[in-house]
Amino acid sequence: MQCGALFIDTLLLIMRTFFLLLALFIVSPVIHAQTDTSLRAMNEREIELYRQIMEYRSKKRLKSIPVSSSLTKVAQCHVRDLNNYPPAKKCGMHSWSENGPWKPVCYDAARNGPELMWSKPSELTSYIGRGYENSFWTTDTSFRAEDALAAWKSSPPHNSVIINLGMWKDSKWKAIGLAAEGNYAVVWFGENEDPAGNIDLPE
Repeated sequence: MQCGALFIDTLLLIMRTFFLLLALFIVSPVIHAQTDTSLRAMNEREIELYRQIMEYRSKKRLKSIPVSSSLTKVAQCHVRDLNNYPPAKKCGMHSWSENGPWKPVCYDAARNGPELMWSKPSELTSYIGRGYENSFWTTDTSFRAEDALAAWKSSPPHNSVIINLGMWKDSKWKAIGLAAEGNYAVVWFGENEDPAGNIDLPE
């Protein structure tokens, strides 16, 4: 009797192990890797985009904006997330996936999303206050800085953020962050200085 019971227990253990491994095998393909949230050095295209935005603002007699370490990190996180997990058709480019240490959002400006987009700097960094984003997408991964800026300048809502028009006319941008990777470029603006400090760009 003891041998029979031992055999049944062993068989049940083997079956449980088998089904556990089978379940892991089935589920594992849908487990997504977490988006990289590290801060890297800005690349040449990002530096050029910053310079072109500041030159554009200067022509409008607007002040230059310091490059924020925190907002640049947010921008880099977002372009990686957008490239790895593109938003569904019903969601805009300000959307964030479920694959990172932030609150996911399907951005629909008419109903859902602005608050969860604005809060991303405080979710990911020590930055205090909201962040406001312009996003750019293209099929050409070798796009130039001027391509992104031209797209934003031709779009009244995005252009208004860059040069403080309309609802943004009283905003005083004290921080900016930029990223350009893969098919996307994004730029973030904030009204507060960055407690984490600014990034010094080469002359």
